[in-house]
Amino acid sequence: MKVGIKDLLPPSFYGLFWDLYEERHEEYWLLGGRGSGKSSFISVALLCLMLKNPKANVMIYRKVADTLRESVYAQMRWAAEQMGIESYFTWRLSPMSMIYRPTGQQVLFRGADDPEKSKGVKLSSGAFSALWFEEASAFRGMEEIRTIQASILRGGQGITILSYNPPVSVQNWANEEALKPVEGRLVHRSDYRQMPEEWLGQTFLRQARRLKEQDERAYRHMYLGEAVGSGGLVLPNVRMRAIAQEEWSEYTYAGLDFGFANDPDALVLCGYDRRKRILYLYKEHVRTDQSLRALAEACERLAPGKVIRCDSASPREIAELRRLRVNAISVKKGAGSVEHGLRWLKEQKEIVIDPNDCPVAAREFSTYEYAQDKTGAFLNECPDKNNHTIDAVRYALEALMTERVIRLKKGGIC
Repeated sequence: MKVGIKDLLPPSFYGLFWDLYEERHEEYWLLGGRGSGKSSFISVALLCLMLKNPKANVMIYRKVADTLRESVYAQMRWAAEQMGIESYFTWRLSPMSMIYRPTGQQVLFRGADDPEKSKGVKLSSGAFSALWFEEASAFRGMEEIRTIQASILRGGQGITILSYNPPVSVQNWANEEALKPVEGRLVHRSDYRQMPEEWLGQTFLRQARRLKEQDERAYRHMYLGEAVGSGGLVLPNVRMRAIAQEEWSEYTYAGLDFGFANDPDALVLCGYDRRKRILYLYKEHVRTDQSLRALAEACERLAPGKVIRCDSASPREIAELRRLRVNAISVKKGAGSVEHGLRWLKEQKEIVIDPNDCPVAAREFSTYEYAQDKTGAFLNECPDKNNHTIDAVRYALEALMTERVIRLKKGGIC
């Protein structure tokens, strides 16, 4: 029986499969909602890694050991069945494992609620080449993940996979960690919409549609895998995903927020689809302690020849950038400009951010919350911190934002 990868995985996972199969990265973070296919993908990919390398063994963790049998153990058995190799394994429940009889390779299953069970794990041959944390957000944080990595992947060899449905709070450690640019890490986001409908079934699809009609916020969290926040988000319309080249608008805008003291300079390149009311954030350059010459070089690299709208509180910096041949101009700030700019951003259908190319903007836009009082209640105030890329985008789009105000005034509405 010959089974191809295309028979087991949807097209949205093809590129990721070859990246993982060739071990191009050290860490793979798979985020997605219900029915996204991430666990199925991982189970197939891990078995393929074992078949490729007869010395490769796998360790799979969940936070609680009691959840292993009905989740990852069943998932790995499903993958072996689909690949036609189930009969080549010996399946054990105590200790939970699957042993590939032709080579003695093992897949071991452990719960992190009992660290003692992970000590002294011995293999008949080879070493652990892959470590999978299913529902990784249930772990206490990266420190716990790193401790287990050091114990299992001795010498730093092998890959680590973390999979989870993003928690509702954008400030959960896993959501924040996934937004950090880390060398050797690949973050992949998926949801049920990339899966073939016949794989999901009509019952699943009806339930998803019903929840979308009844409670779109709950639908976005459960089925799209979005961290929709605790209710205090200033910009709840932010969406994280890769932006295809064909989505790049011919009308691009660039904004620059100057840093002072320990604050960074933040340059952001974005595009706007007027008809769909979708704002795209394509590229960013965020740095501290850089010279104006280095900043000018970044402007030329990211936005060659573009008008770059800058913070008007820094006329000397703007003049110096212009001397360095950057087409920098000052925005017209005034009373209420911050509130108006944020309101304009909130009113857009979507603010799409590519987290790979704009990691700082992804973090700032998705975690920007209203100020809170001593009781934890949200106030109608936006704090002036951790918002450098937000300010840069406000400057970049000043012409669009003020255009609407001028039109309203001319129409006699305000």
